[in-house]
Amino acid sequence: MRAGDDPARFRLTVVDQALRLFADKGYEATTVDEIAEAAGISRRTFFRQFRSKEDVIFADHESQLAQAAQYLEGAQGDPWEAVCEAVVQVFERFTQWRDIAARRYRVVRRVPALREREIVTVFRYERLFTDYLRYRLPEAPDLARVQFTAAVTATHNYLLRRMVRGESDAGAADLRVELAAIPRGPARARDADELVVAVFPKGMPARRVADLLAHRLGTL
Repeated sequence: MRAGDDPARFRLTVVDQALRLFADKGYEATTVDEIAEAAGISRRTFFRQFRSKEDVIFADHESQLAQAAQYLEGAQGDPWEAVCEAVVQVFERFTQWRDIAARRYRVVRRVPALREREIVTVFRYERLFTDYLRYRLPEAPDLARVQFTAAVTATHNYLLRRMVRGESDAGAADLRVELAAIPRGPARARDADELVVAVFPKGMPARRVADLLAHRLGTL
């Protein structure tokens, strides 16, 4: 890496060049030397930044995870919403690098070992979000936290994959709508506290029942 280069931008450039080579030549047939040459760096510089060519494919995720962690560290307000906002920010950055995300998707689909690495990467996002909720919401049921983070991560990945396959133009606003529909742990408890039970004579007309319910609920 040259002096003055932005580390994240530099790594993204190497990722871009590596994915182009993997798409053209195949993952197994591409060497580290070829990636370094395409990126305009030495082999030594390559290995200072990446442990292997497999690491290159998912290198931008390291930056994504770091930025998500940084956002959560300073987030105020509702922790559930903070996780959703962190997920949206990840999505927005991927949409800025749509071509890179699309090439990676095609390469990973062809290499079983890379699909396994992708699963591990997804788990790291889930773990980051779950650990944050455990810290901010120690009283919340752990299963609720795990279910929530799994759901928001899966929703993000579903929309992202549709985007990189060219099946959807969904943006951050669409993702926010879908994330808003995912139940939050405490909301379930509040809903249970607000349960209303009504008893009516069996023969009362349905319209009369509806009118009485509307009237009573409006005064609670």
